[in-house]
Amino acid sequence: MKKKVLIISYYWPPSGGSGVQRWLKFVKYLPGFDCEPFVFTPENPSFSNRDESLLADVPKEAEIIRFPIWEPYDAFFRISSVFGEKKAAETSGLVAVKKMTLFQKLSTWIRGNLFIPDPRVFWVRPSVSFLNEFLREKGIQTIITTGPPHSIHLIGYRLKKKNPALKWLADFRDPWSEWGLLDSLNVGSLARMIHRKMEANVLRLADDIITITPFYVRRFEKLSGRKVSLLTNGYDDDDFENFIAHPTSQFIIRHVGIVNEKCDPRPFMKIIEELTQTDPQFKSLIRVEFVGDVHPHFKAYVNESPAMASFTRFIPPVPHKELIVLYGTSSVLLIILTGYKDAEGYMPGKLFEYIATGLPVIGTGPANGDAAALLKEAGAGEIIDALETARIKDLVMNYFQRWKEGMVLNSSQARATYSRKQITKDLVELL
Repeated sequence: MKKKVLIISYYWPPSGGSGVQRWLKFVKYLPGFDCEPFVFTPENPSFSNRDESLLADVPKEAEIIRFPIWEPYDAFFRISSVFGEKKAAETSGLVAVKKMTLFQKLSTWIRGNLFIPDPRVFWVRPSVSFLNEFLREKGIQTIITTGPPHSIHLIGYRLKKKNPALKWLADFRDPWSEWGLLDSLNVGSLARMIHRKMEANVLRLADDIITITPFYVRRFEKLSGRKVSLLTNGYDDDDFENFIAHPTSQFIIRHVGIVNEKCDPRPFMKIIEELTQTDPQFKSLIRVEFVGDVHPHFKAYVNESPAMASFTRFIPPVPHKELIVLYGTSSVLLIILTGYKDAEGYMPGKLFEYIATGLPVIGTGPANGDAAALLKEAGAGEIIDALETARIKDLVMNYFQRWKEGMVLNSSQARATYSRKQITKDLVELL
C-alpha cells in the first residue's frame, strides 16, 4: 500500500523561480518510491514570477488541492495607486535600500510588524479547518510544511495539535527568526518576540525538522535543542538530459536568479570594469548578463557608468526550460553572496544547476561558507571574498584565457550526489 503524503506549500506551478522547484521535484519523484503525494496550495496566490513550463513536472499521480487565499497585497495595490506609487506595495518593492517615500515607509512597517509571521497568515485558519477533515477523508497520516512563507508552518502546527498521531515534517528553505529579511522590514522588538515564540512552537512540536544547508542545520539545532536533518536542493537529471554547451563568440559571464536589496554584485562589477580598462581584448569580448528580477537600485548603479552599461545586459525571467538553453550559451556562471546576512549558510538552488552544467563557476562571498565548500567538492569553481580583488581578477582572466583557447569545460565530481531523485530517496527514508 502506497504511503500518502500531504505537502503544504504556498509556491506551486505556475509560480516560477527556485523556491517552487524544491517541492515540485520531490513530488515528481515521490511516486517512484511508493508514495502517493497530495499538494495543498493557494488557488489565487500573489506572485510575480510565472513559469507555465514547470507544470509539465507535476506527476499524474499527484492530487493538487487549490484552496482560496486572501492576501493584503491587493489592498496595498489599490491604496498605492491613489498615492501614484503603483509599485510601492509589490512584494519586491516593499523593501528599499535608499530613501523611501512616506507610503513606502508605512507599507514596510505594516508588512514587518502587523502581518506576523507574513502576509499569508490569513490563510492559516481556513486551511486548518479544511484540511482537518480532508486528512481524515483521505486517510493521510503524514504532512510536510515548507516555508517561507513561514505562516505555512502554523498550518502544520495547528493540525498536529488537533491530531497528535499525525506525522509532521517542517521544511525550512530559509531561516525564520534569524532571517535577514526581518532586518530589511524594520521588524520591531515586539514583533521579533512573536516570531521567536511561533518558531519555537513549530520547532518543538514537529516530528522532524528539515533544512537545506549545513549552516542552517547548526542554527536550527541550536534554536531547537534537537536533531535537524539536511536535505539540500539539487538538480533534475531530466532537465539536463540533452544539455549541450555551445561555443560562444563573446566571453559571457551569466548570473541567474533574483538580485534583491540584500544581494550586492557591485564589487564584482567594479572589478570587471577595471579589467576592461586594462585589457583591450577583454573589453571587446566581455559581456555580463543578469537573468531574472533585478533590484532597480542595482540597475541604476550599472547605468550610471557608461563603461559598465556597455558590457552589461539585463534579461527578464525566462521559463526554466529556456533557462537550461541559456546555461549552454554561457562561458562562466556567476553567483553573488556578498551582502547577505549569514551568507556562509546561503546555498541557492541555482548553484546545483550550475554544477550540473559542467561550466566553470565564479562567485563573491564567504570563502569558508557552504556554497564555497560545495563548489570545491564538485571541482566546479571558486567563491572569493569581494574584497580580494586581485584574486578575483586572476580567476576571471584565467577563465578568459581558457575560453579563448577553447579548453574543455569543468567536469563536475558531485552530480550524482545532488540529483533530485537521489535527494527524494533521502526524504523517503525520513518519511
